[in-house]
Order: sequence, then C-alpha cells, then structure tokens
Amino acid sequence: MSKVVGRWRIKWMEMWDQDFVDLVEPGYFQFDKDGLGFFVFGAVEGQIDYRVSDDGERVEFSWSGNDDGSEKSGRGWFQVHSSRLAKGEFFIHCGDESAVEIEHQT
Repeated sequence: MSKVVGRWRIKWMEMWDQDFVDLVEPGYFQFDKDGLGFFVFGAVEGQIDYRVSDDGERVEFSWSGNDDGSEKSGRGWFQVHSSRLAKGEFFIHCGDESAVEIEHQT
C-alpha cells in the first residue's frame, strides 16, 4: 500500500492563511487506495484522481470540484518527505496557485 494513502491535514498554504484554510472544517487531502480522493480547504472542495511515482515519493493529481459554488478544476503534486510530511503545489485552472504543506493524520 502506498504511503500517501490516508488523510493529510493542511498545515500551511502560501496563498491563504490558516483561518481561511480551516473556514468550513479543518483543511485536508484524503487519498484513498483506489487512486481517488477528496480535499477541502476554505470554500474550495474537490474530488481527486491521483497517481504515485514508482518510488512512492511523489504524488500527482488532477481535481474537479467547486470554489464557493462555482465549478473549478485543477491539478497539483506533493513530494513525500517522510511518513508524516509532504510538500507540493496546488493549482486552480486559470486561477490561483499555492505552495502547500500537509501532515499525515494517525
């Protein structure tokens, strides 16, 4: 099983402060075993379709969902630095982008 599977709490985003990230509920990314997942932060939420590199150290994903009720999509990636920490980038198609750090929840 890939070490990215599970719920990862958003600890920091370059573009948005933590109060916004946790606006509706504590921000997170969820990576399920089947290559799909979900994320929530602020007023943004979406379904994820992800792939893990052969070495298990990088995950790349596309997503579709909404931002405050408006349909949105995008992509992103994370580099896994340890079993608990990953850092990457999150992109909204034709919109904002942000560096992001996540921490695996136990």
